[in-house]
Amino acid sequence: MVLTLAERIEKVQERIELAAQRSGRNAGEITLIGVSKTVDRSTVDEAYALGLRHFGENRVQDALAKFSTPLPPDATLHLIGQLQTNKVGQALKLSPVVHSVDRPSLIAELDRRTGLNGQSIEVLLQVNIAGEEQKAGADPLDALSLAEQIISSPNLDLRGLMTMAPLVPDAESARPTFRGLRELRDSLTTRLAIDLPWLSMGMTNDFEIAIEEGATHVRVGRAIFEP
Repeated sequence: MVLTLAERIEKVQERIELAAQRSGRNAGEITLIGVSKTVDRSTVDEAYALGLRHFGENRVQDALAKFSTPLPPDATLHLIGQLQTNKVGQALKLSPVVHSVDRPSLIAELDRRTGLNGQSIEVLLQVNIAGEEQKAGADPLDALSLAEQIISSPNLDLRGLMTMAPLVPDAESARPTFRGLRELRDSLTTRLAIDLPWLSMGMTNDFEIAIEEGATHVRVGRAIFEP
């Protein structure tokens, strides 16, 4: 049976609610980001009309074309893909939230360009908890120094951490990655004496496990946008 977009969104929201209940959490504290990189603007607009308010894009160039007409003011576009320093200026035209900050040069360029534009943006430090060579993200051992650099950047607001778990057949196998990010966040919160409320982790294959381990933002594409 082919589900409509409305039905797919509803099913994902139901799964979020059940995962939150299992872990004694309030589903209202979990933000669903619809990863819209594979669909056109008309589908994004349809999802917005159905109540979705957060969208995620990987590639700056594609997103610039798709969102040449900005989203309504109550919607947020999140940049979740690896960001090249030479694309920072374009990225800042699109989104006030960057999930994929993972190296000193990117931190410096984001702070410089936001300063020139009179902006401030929310960022997450992406950490490669699983240590996969093919995945972006900082080494966990570098997380403290990178967090300190972000905190000292006047135009950047460090909101928390982001990670991508290995793609595995059994979602339960991703749990150690999500738990590791939460534990790293808790350690940084103590060491830096700051609040880091966001944990961006979990995708279509494993977002329920991520929620059980503390995710506040889940990035779901296929379960929403693929019939």
